[in-house]
Amino acid sequence: MSSSSAFRTVPPTADVVIIGGGVMGVSTAFHLAEAGVRNIVVVERGELGCGSSGKPIGGVRAQFSDPLNIEPGSRSLRAFQDFPRRPGAGIELATVGYLFLLTSDRQSADFERGVRLQNDHGVPSRMISPREAQRRCPYLSTDGLVAAAFSPTDGHARPGLVVHGYARRAAQEGVAFATGTAVTGIDTSGDRATVVHTDHGRIACGTVICTAGARSARIGDMAGVHLPVRPVRRQLAFTVPLAPPAPRIPFTIDFSSSAYFHNSDDGLLFGLADPDQPEGFDTTWTPEWLELFREVVRHRAPALADMGTTGGWAGLYEVTPDHNALIGRSGEPVNFLYATGFSGHGFLQAPAVGEIVRDLCLDRTPFVDIAPLSADRFRTGAESRPEAHVV
Repeated sequence: MSSSSAFRTVPPTADVVIIGGGVMGVSTAFHLAEAGVRNIVVVERGELGCGSSGKPIGGVRAQFSDPLNIEPGSRSLRAFQDFPRRPGAGIELATVGYLFLLTSDRQSADFERGVRLQNDHGVPSRMISPREAQRRCPYLSTDGLVAAAFSPTDGHARPGLVVHGYARRAAQEGVAFATGTAVTGIDTSGDRATVVHTDHGRIACGTVICTAGARSARIGDMAGVHLPVRPVRRQLAFTVPLAPPAPRIPFTIDFSSSAYFHNSDDGLLFGLADPDQPEGFDTTWTPEWLELFREVVRHRAPALADMGTTGGWAGLYEVTPDHNALIGRSGEPVNFLYATGFSGHGFLQAPAVGEIVRDLCLDRTPFVDIAPLSADRFRTGAESRPEAHVV
């Protein structure tokens, strides 16, 4: 897909309008088109994947602490492995495993419970010793490490390749992509959304699906649907090319600090979630945050602390109050669906969520009960809430 696919004017009608052309929007479009749905339009304010989906490398894993996240993660892992066949694109999937570094008995006990649950769902994760963790990631110091959790089937892939792989196949199936097109309003009549307004024209619609990531709250407001999603900047950096080359290591995370690192081209990629990062849509990369990362790794992986870096990237997490996604169909308008608020886990769950939204759209029963992920859970007195993420 390229900017040449953009409309100067959008089509006047569509059976399904998907708002947001990131990985969630294109996965949804692909799965609906594959199921035979026609007259689908994806509306994207910039280029496909220009928001959070554009990050250079995305982790893929099924190591979570609850079935609501384990099952989509595991199902998506299988889809990523099958991606060269369906939809038919290389995504540079590196199945190097995920390695969580644990520095307290409490963390170790929590992860042991998680591993048992993951194993019950077919995920081959296990607890390993600090010494084995060091063997898998030679940069590590074992000082202060209590244990680690490792799953060999996890890893990382290239989100941009996934976005464009889904989009190319969806376009071949007749999906239209209105890039460079901003949604400006949504009309409702009775209990239905009837028109999506854009800066390139209006689209009379049968169903509206919000996959607008960090901008979903505003789209929800246009339809009278409360989607409590807030944007929070996250940053990463790349090292200079390393000589000798870096060993092949797992996607390694220091659980206490959120600092992480893994292979990237001819060096390493560094990341860390700044706990003091204010909300907002600013995606300016500010290298000062790297000092937070270096402070952590001076103790945990000392060789990384002095590695030179060559720029980085900033993007937005789409965060909900309990750090779990919002997936469902609104009560009113009844033809407004949403899949957003993934709080950093959207890319790794995108194939499975595309299936779920397809099934919701076609009134099928999804492979997992997503009732606890309804946006209604944040209403006062809501009884059905998922646990907040431990992992």
